[in-house]
Amino acid sequence: MNSKAKYLIAVVGPTAIGKTTLSIKLAQHFHTEIISADSRQFFKEMSIGTAAPTPDELAAAPHHFIQHKSIQENYNVGAFEKEALGCLDDLFQKHDVVIMVGGSGLYVDAVTKGLDYFPEVDPSIRENLNKTLEKEGLETLQNKLKDLDLKSYNTIVIDNPHRVIRALEICIGTNKPYSSFLNKGKEKRHFNTITVGLTANREIIYDRINKRVDIMMAQGLLEEVKRLQEYQNLNALNTVGYKEIFNYLNGEWPLDFAVSEIKKNSRRFAKRQLTWFKRNEETLWFDYLDPLDAILKAIEKTQVETLE
Repeated sequence: MNSKAKYLIAVVGPTAIGKTTLSIKLAQHFHTEIISADSRQFFKEMSIGTAAPTPDELAAAPHHFIQHKSIQENYNVGAFEKEALGCLDDLFQKHDVVIMVGGSGLYVDAVTKGLDYFPEVDPSIRENLNKTLEKEGLETLQNKLKDLDLKSYNTIVIDNPHRVIRALEICIGTNKPYSSFLNKGKEKRHFNTITVGLTANREIIYDRINKRVDIMMAQGLLEEVKRLQEYQNLNALNTVGYKEIFNYLNGEWPLDFAVSEIKKNSRRFAKRQLTWFKRNEETLWFDYLDPLDAILKAIEKTQVETLE
């Protein structure tokens, strides 16, 4: 390999598909380190419900951005992009290849492509949108976005209230569609990205998700969420696996229904993840059972092509 060429190998795919296992195998093969781009695994109070790497997995290869923040800290994708790029600068001093793994598409894109620039807007717009969310529900905001910016309505994670409100505040505050600010003049990265995607047929993905949720419950997810109940209104905890258990703890749902909702919402999340990652036409896709050798051959072929 050309010693001047630096490669970030990004391992992506739906939840429960085996990304952590593959990233460790790749890190061991290339004698390198791993950056996590999983926005739920950043928080040290959230371990079981985020399927964070186990102590054995963490010991198998050096990891960065795993449980390094508290849920009470204000941490967002912009801060992650800055910190991750700084970390990569350091790692590329020692390694020609670094591995990145995660199912949070926006966070992966922030590192590999850069974030879009949005102008500042009046904070009162977001306050009013949050009030509308409380009084009238998410559907009202979704319909408003559909009217103002159909392209964003069809592409963002439409059942995530934070994403809907973010798009709407830009539409309202600038009188321009949120989508019109996307993909404009981003800073070029000083490394090559090779994206490896893991997938399987839908039935297998859904079965793996259902089994993972059962394992989480057996590992003590209920107790983990109980410890966090007083913080349930924090943004970090407005996530699958936690919000459903909060509904049980608040007396709104029976436990078995809450667990079934975790499975259902995790399956929906996996579907959205695949939609997001499939947009990148350069991704090298593999079945989750494909051997490591096949993946390494495809990576090496891509490395050669980037040097030609």
